[in-house]
Amino acid sequence: MLRFLSVLVLSLCLPLLAQAQEAGAPPVDRTATGGAQTLEDILRRQEGIQVDDSFRSDLTGDPAAAAATTEQLGTRGGASDPDLWRGLRFDTADVTTQVRGPAAEVLIQDGGMSWLLFREGPLLTYGGALLGGMILLLAIFYLIRGRIRIDGEKTGKTILRFKSIERFGHWLLAGSFILLGITGLISLAGRKLLIPAFGHEAFATVAVASKWVHNNVSWAFMLALVLVFIFWVVHNLPDRTDINWILKGGGIFGGGHPPAKKFNAGQKLIFWSVIILGASISASGLSLLFPFELPMFAATFEKLNALGLPQLIGLGELNTALAPHEEMQLAQLWHAIVSFVLMAIIIAHIYIGSVGMEGAYAAMGDGEVELQWAREHHSIWAEEAEQEQTKAART
Repeated sequence: MLRFLSVLVLSLCLPLLAQAQEAGAPPVDRTATGGAQTLEDILRRQEGIQVDDSFRSDLTGDPAAAAATTEQLGTRGGASDPDLWRGLRFDTADVTTQVRGPAAEVLIQDGGMSWLLFREGPLLTYGGALLGGMILLLAIFYLIRGRIRIDGEKTGKTILRFKSIERFGHWLLAGSFILLGITGLISLAGRKLLIPAFGHEAFATVAVASKWVHNNVSWAFMLALVLVFIFWVVHNLPDRTDINWILKGGGIFGGGHPPAKKFNAGQKLIFWSVIILGASISASGLSLLFPFELPMFAATFEKLNALGLPQLIGLGELNTALAPHEEMQLAQLWHAIVSFVLMAIIIAHIYIGSVGMEGAYAAMGDGEVELQWAREHHSIWAEEAEQEQTKAART
């Protein structure tokens, strides 16, 4: 799992990594331009290949390298305008600011454009396709399979499935995640989708409100994540019944539902997806809320380098000297990517818990489920619950 997540991080964040330069690329001959930038330099940048900019960054503010004051492009205090902008770009200019904080003197950050292009391009394209594709697949599945009904005759009796405290944790997690998903999508795609439809002023109001809701509701999500983990981790540990359940496809296409405890294999996959992906989203979210106090990618890249995973897929060692801006850009991309994956999973979960399966919603509605439903979907758990109910009635 660690190896899979590591490779996923590397492949998704590739456009932002400075290590993307092809190893062993021949140096550019700049003798014809007197050491200045060449067409080959420009073409390499357009192809996403890293260019060694030391031929420019090492000359910022050097009076000896600047044009004479008597020439057309004369100097101002020993540094020409191009020298000044190069100094700003490569963070070597003498910048004075009243702002107090980390990286306050960094005025130009090279990686911002790569981050923006990936954010507005592949991230929105593939993220939107993932959500739309999941909805389409569920619609097709519903047309083919229809609603999963209770096969046997209903008993008219109910059995307690989830206590009120468990339902509280579930709905706190579900409600906060839905709000975070909506406000996150507004922040991510609002400029492209909402401004053309409603205008800049209306979007500005919605965007400010979304940011406030997103930042504050995130604490409820993290609290709920801890609660549901405590409530249900014991019931979601893998066991032998899960293998049989998976082999029979959960009985979705007929033939009866395989025996299952309180949670079947499908529900366990949902649970661990929510816990693992939710924890990752929370970690990157905290890094975005406190970017200077909780950077996470430099340390992650250092560990990946030590494991040799980047070298294994031909990237060489990852850059571990990341500026706060780069930390925030990587954290924002990771936050959005993992959120898209979890949203797709939750859409499937919502479907099966509502229109997809008869009797499923009652488990989180009032906590009581039809006894026949329990016997069909969670026969092992239902038998144990009936025995406990009988013992309680006798005492």
